[in-house]
Amino acid sequence: MNIVFMGTPAFAVPSLRMLLAEGYNVVAVVTQPDRPQGRKKVLMPTPVKEVALEHGLPVLQPQRMRNPEAVSELAAYKPDLIVTAAYGQILPKAVLDLPAKGCVNVHGSLLPKYRGGAPIQRCIINGETVTGITLMYMAEGLDTGDMIAQVEVPITDEDTSGTLFEKLSTAGAALLKEQMPRLLEGGVPVTVQDDSQATYAPNLKREDEKIDWSKSTRDIYNQIRGLVPFSGAFTFWNDDVFKVWGSRKGEKASKEAAPGTVLQLTKEGIEVKTGDGALWLTDIQPSGKKAMDAGQFIRGTSMTPGTVLK
Repeated sequence: MNIVFMGTPAFAVPSLRMLLAEGYNVVAVVTQPDRPQGRKKVLMPTPVKEVALEHGLPVLQPQRMRNPEAVSELAAYKPDLIVTAAYGQILPKAVLDLPAKGCVNVHGSLLPKYRGGAPIQRCIINGETVTGITLMYMAEGLDTGDMIAQVEVPITDEDTSGTLFEKLSTAGAALLKEQMPRLLEGGVPVTVQDDSQATYAPNLKREDEKIDWSKSTRDIYNQIRGLVPFSGAFTFWNDDVFKVWGSRKGEKASKEAAPGTVLQLTKEGIEVKTGDGALWLTDIQPSGKKAMDAGQFIRGTSMTPGTVLK
């Protein structure tokens, strides 16, 4: 049977590698167009494209999968099953109707919770202690299709979006491997999603990265680790962006200081007053400089106790 795989980031790579290792007939790979990266804006292939090229697979990179030309190009490969994992575009009905065995998606949450484009980051930011993978048939709505199978993955207090991406990508590949024989046979029993239990995880915006020091220590800690290693969280110091890449929870601090006030600087970090206590910033990035640990930063900084981060 002909299988087309659709995916873009590193999250999707284990699922593609599994299909290839198990000998499934992947006839083509669809991924997002190459994007400029770095200061020199060099066009870079997606992680999924890199794997596809390693194996000599045809790669399709339409700007919009909804374009009739893109649908026609995909249809030429006569897919019996389409497998997607973090592809990054909503598939039109013309694509969903192509394969006789349907389109299945490896989604990084326990649906119907966290439908949308940033389920992994949002679940950490929101302080969840468990998430998982849902294997589902795709429908025209946003992650609304019938569910085939799920597996839970615990979230530890030390997890960041980066570590959770790795855990979930591995779990997704394993769940897909387990279900592939049934998917190719067809007629898989499904569970209809309860829309009344649905929550959403929209893609992150700049305002999601800004630290509000009046929030609780726990909320800020979760925000920071939910943004690592991608965008990082930020605050302002002397009107310049001051990024935060790592933190740890502190003890209860004096209520006299305003939220955002630097309480002390040591080789262990920068202690900052929060809405209900204190947070230690352990890895930071001043404007115009590279990321560094706090110990390195304090050896040459003008920041002092009493400085207010905004």
